[in-house]
Amino acid sequence: MKITKPSHNLVLFATALALCVVILGAFTRLQDAGLGCPDWPTCYGFAVWPKTAEQITQAESLFPDSPYEHAKAWPEVVHRYFASALGFVIILINLVAWRHRRNREQPFKLPLLLLGLVIAQGMFGMWTVTLKLWPQVVTTHLLGGFATLSLLWLLVLRLNQRAWPQPINIMKWRKLKPLAMLGLILVITQIALGGWTSSNYAALACPDLPTCQGRWLPPMDFADGFNITQEIGPNYLGGQLDGAARVAIHMMHRIGAIVVTLYLLFLLSRLYKYAEGYHMRRQAHVIAGLLAVQIGLGFSNVIWSLPLSVAVAHNACGALLLLSLVTLNYRLSKSTSW
Repeated sequence: MKITKPSHNLVLFATALALCVVILGAFTRLQDAGLGCPDWPTCYGFAVWPKTAEQITQAESLFPDSPYEHAKAWPEVVHRYFASALGFVIILINLVAWRHRRNREQPFKLPLLLLGLVIAQGMFGMWTVTLKLWPQVVTTHLLGGFATLSLLWLLVLRLNQRAWPQPINIMKWRKLKPLAMLGLILVITQIALGGWTSSNYAALACPDLPTCQGRWLPPMDFADGFNITQEIGPNYLGGQLDGAARVAIHMMHRIGAIVVTLYLLFLLSRLYKYAEGYHMRRQAHVIAGLLAVQIGLGFSNVIWSLPLSVAVAHNACGALLLLSLVTLNYRLSKSTSW
């Protein structure tokens, strides 16, 4: 028995919504609006951001240490409501999974995992505000968002019930599985490095290419840059690391980008070599295209000093590249499982 179409469409909608949440989260973070609302779950005590002069006066009297800024409050509130909507949709997905629990084709553990993950994301969203943008929390929150998006997309693939073409030489495709898995791990690691770079305000630590501050090896402090037990002051807005620590973080992100690029090019060469038909070649084309765009956006961030639109697009393209690797790994697993 096949899964009902509404279940598939609901998960597909949740995936699109999760991508919006990831993009809105990037916009909020890059707009320095992570503390646009100093309280949680309200914003200056309001269900939405203060709008009238009277409400703004009331808000600032409640939070005298956090002057109200409309440009930073509304992105934070919009991001919260989109994230809440995603949580509600994931609850619906679990209800549908429970209803079809006797259907062997219906994933049940994966929706439960998503429910637990989205609850944890809500907690990290709260701690992002209450712990004043502590980098460890911000980075974990970002990774949780990417994990939620990836698992939703995996659920879409499982519910799609698509019959993938079986390879002619199954042994060669099986050799691709560990290569594709390593590619996925490297992309996830690079996303984590990107999150650490952003949460520590290190994206502009190196304003030039291919050197950094005019040097191939500028002064770098890896001990402080990657100290996960670092303490924070009243808040972490703007960052507190010195220049050498931020340079170390930025340079590691650059090195990670080089490693990921070279490895994915190697993986693509294997895919093109063993591709048997249009579908696998199309998958390789998608990965290659997203990789090219991501590299271009990374260069643009440095050349034009992190313009907001480019930086947000860099996050969105990273999410799509991650999903393309999830798709590749899922397809290789299904095509070589017989």
